[in-house]
Amino acid sequence: MRVAIVINTSWNIWNFRASLVRALQAAGHEVLAIAPPDDYSSRLETELGCRYVPILMENKGTNPVKDALLTRRFYQIYKREKPDVVLHYTIKPNIYGSLAARLAGIPSINNVSGLGTVFIVKNFVSKVALGLYRFAFRFPHKVFFQNNDDRQLFLEHGLLQPRIADLLPGSGVDTHKFSPAAGFTRQQPFVFLMVARVLYEKGITEYFEAARLVREAVPGTRVQLLGGLDEAGGVGVPRATFEEWLKGGDIEYLGRSDDVASHLHRADCVVLPSYREGTPKTLLEAAAVGKPIVTTDVPGCRDTVVDGQNGYLCQVRSGTDLAAKMLQVLRLPEPELQRMAQASRQLAVSRFDEQIVLNKYLQAIAEIK
Repeated sequence: MRVAIVINTSWNIWNFRASLVRALQAAGHEVLAIAPPDDYSSRLETELGCRYVPILMENKGTNPVKDALLTRRFYQIYKREKPDVVLHYTIKPNIYGSLAARLAGIPSINNVSGLGTVFIVKNFVSKVALGLYRFAFRFPHKVFFQNNDDRQLFLEHGLLQPRIADLLPGSGVDTHKFSPAAGFTRQQPFVFLMVARVLYEKGITEYFEAARLVREAVPGTRVQLLGGLDEAGGVGVPRATFEEWLKGGDIEYLGRSDDVASHLHRADCVVLPSYREGTPKTLLEAAAVGKPIVTTDVPGCRDTVVDGQNGYLCQVRSGTDLAAKMLQVLRLPEPELQRMAQASRQLAVSRFDEQIVLNKYLQAIAEIK
């Protein structure tokens, strides 16, 4: 079968769906990668063996004229490329790609990997989004959710039929690629790491506040941030503001990297104070390499932590509580820290191995034949 994977950036396919691409190819399927062009587009062809199909797509905003044009662009691509099934990810492909696939007579499988800003901030835009989901989600063959909170929210709002709603353990994690280093080592000084784009909704403000409080309590502690700036749509921290924050000296900014695993190995604890997630890939990777986790007690994030066993849950939007939980981890004796690390690894292997996700996708596609 010809399977199209449709996401809002080529980087997203490369970073989060490479294992799915390989699994589909191994099962004998041809894979099309449909996404806006960026630095990773050519790598989808040269390194993953997809056929890359570019599409113009603005990731933010709800301009009805632009969205109608986007639906038309999806439709034109689907009619031209004739995939047997389309796998949609992220908000605009999920909504407008689903409508286009229906018009083109092609079955689709959607993945709600997180509800985004429109569900965090309740306003007119979020009401429009609910209506669009309710209309578009009449058509997919199946809709996967990455946590049960999101699935229940969609069902309670009547956005889709229960028979097509299914649950995945996030995007899963490659527990062979992401595995603990030989021997347990506590860094001196202690190192915290956050892996996320520099967005307000990721809890970046709270992380800077917590970093200051932690370093006041235990001078010399290293607090790091790995992830790119994203000023689009007003949800990212402006570069000038971010650079001003960095002058405080409490955060070591590491920029972006294609080798997240090496940074995880050099950290003692991984932190994500996000306001809401699907199931954060970075925390699954942190768990797989055997790192204690501090994250917020919100949908998606809370699924990655058994509180007190492999990390701690903190209050959302509270830099002080985040700092308190980070200090709890920092002050653990080495045997307890090692026990938490082992618990993280066990959780990743037992609940979040990516093979669970890949098998569900292969099964859903087989149902369409």
